[in-house]
Amino acid sequence: MKKVIIILSIILIAIVLGHNIINNEILEKKEDEMIIIEDEEEKTISPISGIHSSIDKVDRRPVAIMFDNHPNARWQAGLSQAEIVYEFFVEHPYTRYMGIYLVNDPEEIGPIRSSRPYFVTTLLQYDPIYVRAGGSDEAKEYIKELNISDIDAITNSQNTFFRNDKVGKKSPHNLYTSMESIRRTQLEKGYNAKAIYDGFKFYEEDTKMKGQDAVQVNIKYNEENSTSYIYNEKDKVYERYKDGEAHIDEYYNIPIVAKNIIIQEVDTKSIDDEGRLEIDLIGSGKGLYISNGKTKEISWTKESKHEKTIYYDENLKEIKLNPGVTWIQITNKKSDITIK
Repeated sequence: MKKVIIILSIILIAIVLGHNIINNEILEKKEDEMIIIEDEEEKTISPISGIHSSIDKVDRRPVAIMFDNHPNARWQAGLSQAEIVYEFFVEHPYTRYMGIYLVNDPEEIGPIRSSRPYFVTTLLQYDPIYVRAGGSDEAKEYIKELNISDIDAITNSQNTFFRNDKVGKKSPHNLYTSMESIRRTQLEKGYNAKAIYDGFKFYEEDTKMKGQDAVQVNIKYNEENSTSYIYNEKDKVYERYKDGEAHIDEYYNIPIVAKNIIIQEVDTKSIDDEGRLEIDLIGSGKGLYISNGKTKEISWTKESKHEKTIYYDENLKEIKLNPGVTWIQITNKKSDITIK
């Protein structure tokens, strides 16, 4: 009888141990599966650049920042970290930049400069936090009228901005900030944490399109102001030059580069004695898309101030961009553009 009990006990222990081993294997498999799923969920694509980043960064609100581009303000800090940068005419002979940020958090950003109405019309499609230092009367009225989530250095200078004495620039060309300060101020002001907007379309992988060669791109805004790009075939990006000088990020000490270049032709006219401009961004027009050493003609439409500017190919389909940084050059019919 004792032998029977011992044998039954051994069988029972074996069954229990086997059951636990199977359960542990199933649990390990489930844990592995959960880890894989979690990894997949951790990364997603930025709707602004097509770059992979963490969900928490992609899911937050974009930031639009005004950059000074006066010769005495160069070079800019943190501009290399923007996912989209616009270059617009301002008062003759200068241009100004607006950088759109989502996944990157530059430690130093600047110099910050003032707003114009056409920058406001452009940023509306991203529903961003807007960072600036004042603006024209029309721009300030526009910002107030549209209830834009605004961080203005004129009223937030002590909390968000600082005069950078280390860069050898004089006021007003030395006003700086950081993404940490911007995000903190966003929270303090109670601005929405997320935005509602439509991003761009991107290729899943780097793609070389059909088109004319575009190894060198030159945009002559006027006799005193030009922008150039030279294609770096090894890295498959365009290195940027401003007025004949290599464009460098002042803080990170790296070249400013673009994966995509969009040239958008618009109508402009002077509206006052100071040379301020009216730039017509609502409607349609012509342009060029440049990437990976090639260029092709495109068209653009913007149906209203809140709608996204859509860029179309020759078949009237919205173009896809290669993942990476995009520079959008706003030009007019007088701009001298050469592509080789």
